[in-house]
Amino acid sequence: MSSGETPSKPSTDGTCLVHDFEDGRRSDISIVGGKNASLGEMICALKTEGVAVPPGVATTAQCYWQFRDWPNEEKDAIILAYHWLSVEVGVEDLGVAVRSSATAEDLSDASFAGQQETFLNVSGEQALLNACRRCYASLFTDRAISYRQTRGFDHLEVALSVGVQQMVRSDLSGSGVMFSIDTESGCDKIILINAAWGLGENVVQGAVNPDEYQVFKPFLNKPGVVPIIEKRLGGKEKKMVYSKGESSTRNVPTSKAERSVLVLNDLDILQLARWACTIERHYGCPMDMEWAKDGMTNQLFIVQARPETVHSVRKVGTFQEYSINTKGKTLTTGCSVGDAAVAGRVCMIQSPTDIDAFIEGSILVTETTDPDWVPIMRKAMAIVTDHGGRTSHAAIVSRELGITAIVGTGNATYVLHTGQDITVSCVEGETGYVYDGIANITSKTIDVSKLPRTSTEVMLNLADPSAANRWWRLPCDGIGLARMEFVVSNHIRIHPMALVHHDLIKDEAVKRVINQFTADYKDKSRYFVDKLALGLARLCAVAYPKPAIIRLSDFKTNEYANLIGGAQYEPKEENPMIGWRGASRYYSSDYKDGFALECKAIKRLREELGFTNAVVMVPFCRTVEEAVKVQNELAKNGLKRGEDGLQIYVMCEIPSNVILAHEFAKHFDGFSIGSNDLTQLTLGIDRDSGELAALFSEQDEAVKWMIAKAISRAREAGRKIGLCGQAPSNDPSFASFLVKCGIDSISVSPSSFLAVKRNVAKAEDGIEQGFTTVS
Repeated sequence: MSSGETPSKPSTDGTCLVHDFEDGRRSDISIVGGKNASLGEMICALKTEGVAVPPGVATTAQCYWQFRDWPNEEKDAIILAYHWLSVEVGVEDLGVAVRSSATAEDLSDASFAGQQETFLNVSGEQALLNACRRCYASLFTDRAISYRQTRGFDHLEVALSVGVQQMVRSDLSGSGVMFSIDTESGCDKIILINAAWGLGENVVQGAVNPDEYQVFKPFLNKPGVVPIIEKRLGGKEKKMVYSKGESSTRNVPTSKAERSVLVLNDLDILQLARWACTIERHYGCPMDMEWAKDGMTNQLFIVQARPETVHSVRKVGTFQEYSINTKGKTLTTGCSVGDAAVAGRVCMIQSPTDIDAFIEGSILVTETTDPDWVPIMRKAMAIVTDHGGRTSHAAIVSRELGITAIVGTGNATYVLHTGQDITVSCVEGETGYVYDGIANITSKTIDVSKLPRTSTEVMLNLADPSAANRWWRLPCDGIGLARMEFVVSNHIRIHPMALVHHDLIKDEAVKRVINQFTADYKDKSRYFVDKLALGLARLCAVAYPKPAIIRLSDFKTNEYANLIGGAQYEPKEENPMIGWRGASRYYSSDYKDGFALECKAIKRLREELGFTNAVVMVPFCRTVEEAVKVQNELAKNGLKRGEDGLQIYVMCEIPSNVILAHEFAKHFDGFSIGSNDLTQLTLGIDRDSGELAALFSEQDEAVKWMIAKAISRAREAGRKIGLCGQAPSNDPSFASFLVKCGIDSISVSPSSFLAVKRNVAKAEDGIEQGFTTVS
């Protein structure tokens, strides 16, 4: 090109060697490969909908087939296209990302994740040509050949396109990966975003533990709502930045300040989430996307989008349920990948060059994986890594290969050793557990499409927000019992009064621990409100738009005392089971400031996060006078019964609740029978007593009489009544008794749902055949 000559836009005729992204479509996979075809599709079709994609050009398959001797025609076409792109952007020798795009990749059943090379911050003609040459060569590395063999692709039929795309200055900000569904459960209401500082390769390759955000899709366009239901701070131990010299990028350690804060603010998270919905809607399938934020302009970009390749090909209506028995002690934990469990022997490998040392069928333990590891990963029973998040290379490839994995443990290579027998469990939610020894693992296939319909609602008892998504496919009628205590004890861990009156804590060691937990909060009590609201949101999200009945805190004093800072605020009781618990705490001067935090969390849950399906339930309400006092405290804290559709239920777990059901009904919208406590107090048996265990039975005639009376009296008062105790879960046939009593709903553990649902259907069919109900 002569000096001063303006380069022309790459042509689009059938023999052209380079395409402008803007002229590409997703149907052009055979011409420019899956990645580049998708980028062209988004620039062309989604620009008007606000989705920002950096401009670029792509070499064609024709260019690849002519490549063997690097003819001048190809070189010139690439150089001219590069100069044209530089002029378009307005930067001489534009810094670009050079990415491989195979004609068989980014398909709905094969992602080819990371199989070919990517080069970042490439600038200048010679550097660009070198990067293109290395991209072509990467089509025939061991890892790429191995992957094609696994997926059944002919090596000589796959061509490669090279994408040359303007670099986003995420080295000055952050970048990451995003999925339009939950990666583990396939829940289509959730958007998952991972983020780390610097260029995105560290997140993709799993070299860092990233931040994680979850967004509830149905509320994204709901005015006044911020539906971010999870913000999890990652370690983000290093970041990739620009470099001078031979290597165009390098990794540097992140600062303490960078590690202690989230990469994205709420506006960024919501912007990316809306783009994910737009892209998913346009492509008509769940999507896997990469994004980057420019640190100079603060603008967000989508730099890659491809179909999600795991849940999109699963059989609808079925899932596999695993359970673990006789497990050993916990050795380490991390992010779970998949929803299975396996047991086997460790084989620790430090480098993919040690492939000959790996014993096929072993559990691979290593620091991290990249595409070079695929030949070893294919031979592994399970995979455990020190680094990486749920969108890392190890996670994506493990899902695609159907291998159970735990990533981001931080210490697996330190605490495990070759030859050790372990169990790898991903069946307990988003946290994966490595247990010592070989546990007993059982599994069964669940086909929810064959479940009968019932008039009696069958709901779920849930407590752990991180495990809630795995049950989204169950056709339940909502959550009948969401246990707040789990969120407080496992996610918050601090006594609410120790946060409200932080300055009054006497134990300096306790104060230091609290300061560490709440370092980002000037108002320590806000930590409790935020954590509780987000934890409850993840439970409500599974049920939405069906109700999620949230039981207010029901710790006993000894349990409250075990929370950080709790010993200072809790009395020692001889019998905490029937002591200062439930409703009696909420209006007490010794706890009502702590109860106010629970109320603020639920208010935020309903108003800011949008989960108006949340129903409040008061536990252990002994008297009608207590009911009035609790309602007053709720109203003082912004939770007034009937306002904005708020319903307030009461637990029916004390004989007085049954005896005065008509009076309690004047103050509550519904009842939920707690069969454990009702049995305990009807029979006068401490439910935790080993000596009296044989006498403790919800099937006792006195207990059944109380339950039947509670149901009939609630219905007479025009109030809904359900049961959320353990009885139907332990003995699904107990559901038949409840149906015959005319109960509105039964709430059970997820593992009992199918059996209870079938028993309810049988009981309802029996009533239709002429059985009489219990009076």
